[in-house]
Amino acid sequence: MVALTELTEMYADMVTARHYEERLQEEYLEGKQPAFDISAGPIPGELHLAAGHEAAGAGVCQHLRDDDTVTAPHRPHHVAIAKGVDLKRMTAEIFGRETGLGKGKGGHMHLFDPDVSFACSGIIAEGCPPAAGAGLAAKKRNTDSVAVAYLGEGAIDQGAFLESLNFAAVHDLPVVFVIEDNDWAISMPKERVTDLEDGSKRADGFDMPGRRVDVDDAVAVYDAAREAVGRARDQNGPTLLEIQVHRRMGHFMGDPESYRPEADQAAAAQRDSIERLADDLRAAGTDDAELEDLRAEAEARVEEAIEWAKDQPKPDPAAAHEDMWVNPPSGVTDSEPDFDLAGGED
Repeated sequence: MVALTELTEMYADMVTARHYEERLQEEYLEGKQPAFDISAGPIPGELHLAAGHEAAGAGVCQHLRDDDTVTAPHRPHHVAIAKGVDLKRMTAEIFGRETGLGKGKGGHMHLFDPDVSFACSGIIAEGCPPAAGAGLAAKKRNTDSVAVAYLGEGAIDQGAFLESLNFAAVHDLPVVFVIEDNDWAISMPKERVTDLEDGSKRADGFDMPGRRVDVDDAVAVYDAAREAVGRARDQNGPTLLEIQVHRRMGHFMGDPESYRPEADQAAAAQRDSIERLADDLRAAGTDDAELEDLRAEAEARVEEAIEWAKDQPKPDPAAAHEDMWVNPPSGVTDSEPDFDLAGGED
């Protein structure tokens, strides 16, 4: 059984993430249409949204502490919210503002919040080696911290993922690898890019437990993650989970999804883990008024973060070379750049 407080916390995280992504979509598309212009609008660059993935973030992160490391891929916001990343500073980073997590230099695919041990990357499966490293550090320090690495089902043939599984297994590390299966590896259906219908079976080759959650259900994810995280925290080694989620939007904003059958899009719209969790809360005694209050609080929090971020200053172009080097060679940061930061050459 999942306690009512935990059901409520997961629901709050999930409705926050859903509203956040819907609002980011609106903000992102401003000025970029009718002819899509990736450089226009208030949010620069690419944007990958995870609407439909919320259960995978909330169900796993419910078991984690601030000192547990989480690495996420290029579709990170639902995991970041569930892990407790500062929403205002994350939003400022997405809008490219100076007060963002990375001072506006990283954008939405390169979020980093050391206060809650969270990071993400746009490189496919890149988060797996750092998570394995965090697990090794926890083991050497003799702590009970764990590490969790998220990746998509299209990444399970990447060397970084397979090498990390091997490393975690060989060293018996406290790492949980979480595959989010949304059926689409960018524009390719899953069966065209990998030989396994069940990605959790990749664990078989590394003598570690593997488990698939076949239904997009936060409680089912919570139950699977409780066992996996508990196993890691008790120093009993790594686990591989695969979680069925669904993709309610394109791979990236501006994706026309011409490769995707309308029937698949319609089916995804019906597989809503948020409504399923709302039913669980009703069964546990939560009434509709309380659910609406949780939604209203989540939406207000999102709106406050977006408005705050939009009011923040943009980075000074002269700061472009700051925070780029650790122990830089002498003179690297002391001299003026040999190019015009406004765009032209000297």
